[in-house]
Amino acid sequence: MTEITRVKTITEYHRTRSLPPPEHPLISVIDYSDVKLPPEFNNTRWVLDFYFISLKRNFDGKIKYGQQEYDFDEGLLFFIAPGQVFSVQRDKPASNDKSGWMLLIHPDFLWNTPLAKGIKQHDFFGYSLNEALFVSPKEETILLTVIQNIRQEYHANIDKFSQNIIISQIETLLNYSERFYNRQFITRKKSAHQILIRLEDLMEGYFSDNTLTGNGLPTVIYFADQLNLSPKYLSSMLKVLTGKTVQEFIHIKLIEKAKEKLSTSTLSIAEIAYQLGFEHPQSFSKLFKVRTEVSPLQFRRSFNQN
Repeated sequence: MTEITRVKTITEYHRTRSLPPPEHPLISVIDYSDVKLPPEFNNTRWVLDFYFISLKRNFDGKIKYGQQEYDFDEGLLFFIAPGQVFSVQRDKPASNDKSGWMLLIHPDFLWNTPLAKGIKQHDFFGYSLNEALFVSPKEETILLTVIQNIRQEYHANIDKFSQNIIISQIETLLNYSERFYNRQFITRKKSAHQILIRLEDLMEGYFSDNTLTGNGLPTVIYFADQLNLSPKYLSSMLKVLTGKTVQEFIHIKLIEKAKEKLSTSTLSIAEIAYQLGFEHPQSFSKLFKVRTEVSPLQFRRSFNQN
């Protein structure tokens, strides 16, 4: 395992990429064609103390972010928050026709603005095991226009309006990114469908053996880990495709199993609750009533009357 190299400032990042000093110490737009990463940094694991948004083409290498690797045969947009680890791997020298841009934003630039807190609400900054965003040429043009506006503003004479104008452009960039991510969830149906099938299989396996009794109720984190996705990404994908979160899927499966046991066995409500992973029968009864509008006992009685 290679050591992690921490880059604390945007100025330091410029220096490691053989770039001139930034025009502004807290925000910088970089033309990717100007970046030169020395060979000794190949496979280095990096941690940045600032936000990093990048769109690159013809990268001739891979980025490893969390446990996922990405190449750049297509326009690929990805987001790294302060403190997240990534590495760059090249098997050959950088391409002469590489293109794209990088936006670096130090948290101090956002200080005392709504975006300081709001930027953390965007799921794509929270993914430790994320899916990058593929953008079409049309979408890439839209994003480039916003990036050019940011660059033009901080290159101009800074005045009392500059920060607010740049902040509004960053918000526009993030909002477009949210839209494009939502589109990707919908259009990449094959991949999403396969994830849904695997999730269903995992849930069926978890609920079909003694896992519940031994390990308790499953969590969103458990299923996300099994699928090599982040909890936020998995829930976001399911919400877009099905209207339900992972937690709701878990509850639906729990209620299915509970109804099966209530209708086909003579186990007590407490015994069923323990078999389903609940520490307290009251918690099971409460969830069952919330989901079905009747208590477990009422369900059993009504079922037996039919």
